[in-house]
This record gives sequence, structure tokens and C-alpha cells, in this order.
Amino acid sequence: MQGIQTYIQNIRWQDVVDIMIVALILYKLMILIKETRAEQLIKGIIALLIFNFVTKKLELYTIGWILSNTMFYGMLSLLIVFQPELRRGLEYIGRSNFLSKPIVEIKGEQINRITNEMTAAISSLARQKIGALIVIEKNTGLNEIIESGTDLNADISSELLINIFIPNTPLHDGAVVIRGDKIKAAACFLPLTDNITLSKELGTRHRAAIGISERSDAIAIIVSEETGGVSIAETGQITRYVDDETLKLILKGVFSREDTGLLSLWRSKDEKSESKS
Repeated sequence: MQGIQTYIQNIRWQDVVDIMIVALILYKLMILIKETRAEQLIKGIIALLIFNFVTKKLELYTIGWILSNTMFYGMLSLLIVFQPELRRGLEYIGRSNFLSKPIVEIKGEQINRITNEMTAAISSLARQKIGALIVIEKNTGLNEIIESGTDLNADISSELLINIFIPNTPLHDGAVVIRGDKIKAAACFLPLTDNITLSKELGTRHRAAIGISERSDAIAIIVSEETGGVSIAETGQITRYVDDETLKLILKGVFSREDTGLLSLWRSKDEKSESKS
């Protein structure tokens, strides 16, 4: 007991700060790898560490030697196998508020105009069950995605957005990328997500939207051509069947650079309704 008291008395404020920083890093890491391949990997590494510790205590030298060498060379190969997850982690750090700033800022009445135009276009496409995929660039630049499509650099209007996605037109197949108050490009190719836990109901358009949201801080809006339902992908998660009013509020928050938290609330509401049914 006295030893514990002595230990507590010797703790410096630097030690407290050190522990808090490590705890924060571990917490962020857990959030980052949740429901990814890396989550299963971490569980496997922990199991190997425990097994390695037990073999040393029991003096099982041969098994211990095999485990030690396996883990040493395995760590090197993991850097290659899990390169996408490592890249995602570095991008997450780079998107931190103190390290990044908006590429394009929109102010005043522009936000209301753009929000109204986009909501009108998406609502019209949904009513007609015309498939669409719209990506809104935020802090992470999407030049690679933009270069894969057709450059437009046009003002945002509901008429143009609707015409782009009309079936059998030159630009309907692919994604529209919006930067600031401009439709930067159309018919863009997006990376598909590797998430194997997604519902089988989600098609290529939805998987592409989730894929770009995993690799950047962009927000992707999807209109299903089968159901006419509107979905939104952000940070690797998808929120389905968003109504017009919520869509408009979310868009206003995106263009004004304010986190409204509406997507999280809507996702929670949707999950609760699904669990009840």
C-alpha cells in the first residue's frame, strides 16, 4: 500500500499528459480501424502476443522462436498488405482542422442558391428514378478523380445536374464532382469500397460513393435508379432514404463548413427502425 502511495506521489504532470495523449491516440486508432480488415488483424496480433508470452513462461523455446520470427517478418509484410489502411490513417491526420483549410469557401446567398438548386435536382431525379452520383469536395483535393472525367467547370444549376444524368447521354455514366460553387467535372470514375460487410442491396453506384468517402473527407450523394431513394455516404458510412428536408439541411451544413450532426442522427434513427422491424 505504501509503495502505491509513493508511486502516486512521484507522478509528474508530464506523465499525466503523456498517458492522456497515448489514450487519445489509441481511441482514435480504434475508431479508425472499426469494421475494417485491420480490426481483425489487431485481434490476431494480440492473440499472438498472449500466446508468445505463455510459451516463454512455460519455456516452450521452439514454439517461442517460431512465433518471434513470424511476428518480426510478418510486421514487414503488413506494411505492404495494409497499405490502404495506412494511407487512410495518414489522410485522416492530414484532414485535421489545424492542418487543413477549405479549398474553396462559399459565403452568403451563394449557399442558399446552391443548396436549393441541388435539392431540386436530386428530388427530381429521385421522383423519376434516374440514377445519380454526386460528390462534393471538402478539404481533401480530388484532382485525380476530376481528371478521370470530363471537365465542365460550370455553375451549379438543377437543370444541368438533371441533364447530366439523363440515361443514354454522354456524361450520365459516372460521378459528378462539385468543388465550391462549380460543377467541376462529370463522368468521373470513383474507387469501389473493399468493405465486405455491406448489404447485398447496394450496387456499384453506392459502393463507389462509400469508396470515395473512405479515401477522402468528401460527401457523396446517391440516387437509386431501382427505388428512387436518396442516400449519403460520408467517412465510409452510408445513410439511406434521406428525405428532402434533411437533405437540404445537410447540404447547407456542408457548403457552410458546419458539422450539423444530422447524418449521424438520421443513421441512428434508420438503424433503430430496421432493428424494430
